[in-house]
Amino acid sequence: MNIAVFASGSGSNCENLIRHFADSDVARVAVVVSNKPDAYVLERARKLGVPSVVVTKAELQQPEVVMPLMQQYGIGFVVLAGFLPLVPDYLVDAFPRRMVNIHPSLLPKFGGKGMWGHHVHEAVKAAGETETGMTVHYVTSQCDGGDIIAQFHVALDPSDTADDIAAKEHVLEMEHFPHVVEQLIRDL
Repeated sequence: MNIAVFASGSGSNCENLIRHFADSDVARVAVVVSNKPDAYVLERARKLGVPSVVVTKAELQQPEVVMPLMQQYGIGFVVLAGFLPLVPDYLVDAFPRRMVNIHPSLLPKFGGKGMWGHHVHEAVKAAGETETGMTVHYVTSQCDGGDIIAQFHVALDPSDTADDIAAKEHVLEMEHFPHVVEQLIRDL
């Protein structure tokens, strides 16, 4: 199964997925798509020999731009790994229950518009949460609203800063995300 990874930032989850599937008989990351031409994820993909494409936010809204790209790489599964723009309905509809997102909190807490990256961890800290975690969920037209596939938890200490919370949550992403994606693909 060919996977497209959509990412907007540094791409640590993307790199983790590429490495996880490098010798897999189940799937491989066939292309990395970013909406930002200066996103470090593009450099990670280049270093690992995976093609990458920049699709602007405006181009993302155009099926005639994105769907030929998905066909060109024979994409059967899409993973959002720190991809900030809301995915348009035509793309969600093209990959029903074959498009997943990773979110750095235990949804439904701290999800929705504006809740990404450090904003999430700051909100977790401000709320005095005793645990946080990561969620893998199906992508729908509602921001962070798709069915939850898996969640992984980590305890927080009252002295944890937002950076500490981010670091603890990131460990969960690195450990679990590729395995969840692999199992979903195996189950198709």
